[in-house]
Amino acid sequence: MGALDDQRRLFELTAMIRTYSQQYHEMDAPTILDAEYDALVKELQSLEDRYPQWRREDSPTQSVGGAPRSELGSVVFDQPVLSLMNVHSREDVEEFCRRVSEGGGLPPLVAELKIDGLSVIVNYRQGRLVQAATRGNGVVGELVTANVSQIATIPATLSQPVDVEVRGEVYMPKSQFARLNQRRREENLPEFANPRNAAAGSLRQLDAQITRERHLAAFFYEIRRGLGTLANHHQALQQMQAWGLVVEPNWRRAESVEELWAYVEFWQTHRAQLDFDTDGLVFKVDPIALQQRLGATQKAPRWAAAFKFPPEEALTVVRAIHLSVGRTGVLTPTAELDPVRLAGTQVSRASLHNQDILQELDVRVGDSVFVRKAGEIIPEVVRVESALRPAGTRPFIYPSRCPVCGAKVRRVPGEKAFRCTAGMSCSAQLRESIIHFASKPAMDIDGLGDKTVDVLLDEGLVKTVADLYRLTAPQLQQLPRLGPLSAANLVRAIEQSKTRPLSRLLVGLGIRLVGEKAAESLAREFGHLDRLMAASMDDLLTVEEIGHGIAEAVVEFFAQEPNRLVIDALRSMNLNFAEPEAVVTGDRLRGEVVVITGTLERFGRAQAEAMVVAEGGKVANAVSSRTTLVVAGERAGSKLDKAQKLGVTVISEEEFLRRVSNFQSE
Repeated sequence: MGALDDQRRLFELTAMIRTYSQQYHEMDAPTILDAEYDALVKELQSLEDRYPQWRREDSPTQSVGGAPRSELGSVVFDQPVLSLMNVHSREDVEEFCRRVSEGGGLPPLVAELKIDGLSVIVNYRQGRLVQAATRGNGVVGELVTANVSQIATIPATLSQPVDVEVRGEVYMPKSQFARLNQRRREENLPEFANPRNAAAGSLRQLDAQITRERHLAAFFYEIRRGLGTLANHHQALQQMQAWGLVVEPNWRRAESVEELWAYVEFWQTHRAQLDFDTDGLVFKVDPIALQQRLGATQKAPRWAAAFKFPPEEALTVVRAIHLSVGRTGVLTPTAELDPVRLAGTQVSRASLHNQDILQELDVRVGDSVFVRKAGEIIPEVVRVESALRPAGTRPFIYPSRCPVCGAKVRRVPGEKAFRCTAGMSCSAQLRESIIHFASKPAMDIDGLGDKTVDVLLDEGLVKTVADLYRLTAPQLQQLPRLGPLSAANLVRAIEQSKTRPLSRLLVGLGIRLVGEKAAESLAREFGHLDRLMAASMDDLLTVEEIGHGIAEAVVEFFAQEPNRLVIDALRSMNLNFAEPEAVVTGDRLRGEVVVITGTLERFGRAQAEAMVVAEGGKVANAVSSRTTLVVAGERAGSKLDKAQKLGVTVISEEEFLRRVSNFQSE
């Protein structure tokens, strides 16, 4: 593989990982296994290590979490909220211990259970809870003060009038999760996939009363501000408990690898007894002074690591292999199994991922197979027990035609997936396309969930997403599950979605590899859907954030006749095809293409970018021949080097402030 292919793969990986991260962190609906996600990140990290000039500061390898929901309000953190490096074996644990020993003896460590929930940052002023936020992307979080105030285990007032910022994990107890899903089954509502998704969805509600009714809980594990004279992490845990915060009680101090590994082995066999999900353990250097010396990367502290438990496995029998067709036409094989108990739930289906993995495992109907829940979410087939294979089984052969619509199936070069070529005219793709089109990151049509979409399709009322805009309240109120009030509300929500900006429409159209970030870049650059549809590969490749993979996917999408017909129909329904122009209040940076790199002291990057746009400039994420100005903060890296090589003007934060002289510091 040459450098050009490597660069194309790097851009594709970046787009895919951003999409998967968004599904996990922002939509609380993961579609990929933890192990697959980690493998993609590892591949991207390897490419970035080989070609550091292509590593961008907003790369998924350098970022944490997902973008905050704008409806909730946002909080800019004084110090980044970091993630953790992962370790998976005793050898990894030993290597971590060597790194933190600084050439001397192993320092005392603290081992804790890793709670599988949603991270929150809570501020107390004079002992009173004044602000709470989710982790968000690690720099900007979602404001959830009202919701956190409804969680019984998070005190409104501490036992002492201290000013502190603490970090914890909001979770849903497994017992409460079982009750919640039972109630949703009785009410004919979709069930939550797991306690983590239920907790995340419950905490991020716009109505705090819903959060209260979900009976969430929380554990706290870090003092981010207000340590005072505390010298060790274990003392911080004790101090939080003394203040009245709930600390998970099973933490232990350890002074050797053997003690850490004994802790691992104990909880690998005993964690099922807990009333909360834990997907691993966390090891932290105890002395705070040593933590500070070891420091952190942009993404993770060097003084801590998360040990991930290997997934639990069970043996069962494959009774059938089915192919499902997703939103982008991908054919995904799924094994139908004899029901088996796994990680606390009964499993009767397991993913086989794609044709390559299916062939590699050689899974056949009638085989005895081991299954596991990778990440304790999605069951997957791990391996076949060949000694138990019955006579007469045959390998599974992928079809040349879509099992749903009969259109041709083809494999995209460079991908593992086989895709139906019918686009939205395939009924299976249509269902998933409509659900995606109505989702919050896209057109945000409240009330148009999975079951309502199924009813609309069953009744033949919707054959493309454009048909949503032809629905009337009298039509809808005659359908199952939709009375007069629900029908009127749904029609109103559909009508309101017509005003969404182009960037949201691009997300809704479901163009392969185009997530929110790429959609925003395309909408900002072209301004109108017609101009984007007319863009060539060369035009697209001039856009920041857009690599060969995304550009090819965009050209391919708009070249397909079924997709163009849907867009024409949306046009006839008077949907907005334009992106609002940025609010420009000055012209001090008019004509400038500005890249901001390094750490700024006076304000965050989002605020700086907003200042550039307000003064008529354009913001870019990477230095190129089009860049005219680079603002370099502390620890500016490869972007600064590239700017100097290209002869681009580089200015300091102070000079930037002088150029934007109307800036008022908050």
